[in-house]
Amino acid sequence: MPSKLDDLVFQVEAVLFASGKPLAVKEIADALGLVDYRPVQRAVRTLEQTYGNRQSALEVRRVGDRYALQLQEKYVPTVHSVTPVEMAPRTLRALTLIAYHQPILQSHLVRMIGDVAYEEVQRLRGIGLVHTEPKGSTLDLTTTRRFAEYFGIASTRPEEIRRFLEQKLGVAPAAEPPSASPSPVEGGAPPEPSPLDEGPKEPAGPSPDPGSDDDSPPADPPLPS
Repeated sequence: MPSKLDDLVFQVEAVLFASGKPLAVKEIADALGLVDYRPVQRAVRTLEQTYGNRQSALEVRRVGDRYALQLQEKYVPTVHSVTPVEMAPRTLRALTLIAYHQPILQSHLVRMIGDVAYEEVQRLRGIGLVHTEPKGSTLDLTTTRRFAEYFGIASTRPEEIRRFLEQKLGVAPAAEPPSASPSPVEGGAPPEPSPLDEGPKEPAGPSPDPGSDDDSPPADPPLPS
């Protein structure tokens, strides 16, 4: 007979599996109808340790202040052949920003398009178009070889991908491609690309505050009509 903690661990595992996106401890507690989040916090840590000690293709990974039940990075290519590449406009928008600004921190992408970035990064990673690498409390995001092959880009080098996007979308070249830790914007942000294909117009994200610190992300570009 499982203990109360064991049962809660199983419930947390079920919520993370069903969500398909990273969740904060409070979100998990809310999903389970619990007011006190502390038992959930202990259950998440137990689950994280369990998967860490288990021989499994899955892992519980901390993503900022959220947790995700996902494939280990080395097993992602295994599922490419059975993973459909169908992207909603917001997914395509996130992918374009990652491709143009790579390497880019997930925390920067969150500031550009909001918390939906967590879900979109998971989706793009799952279909093999984006590679994630832990960096401090966030993730470093880059595109994969499959991304270049899927969109018919001859090179996987970030500068070549950026040039391809500029030529395909008719966007003026940026003065200096942003790095994973961009410096403050001076004299206004350089123009950025729109999504790879035409899609419904979405509102532009917030522009960075000129007075913000050095890790402010570039401004989110307007989408094409």
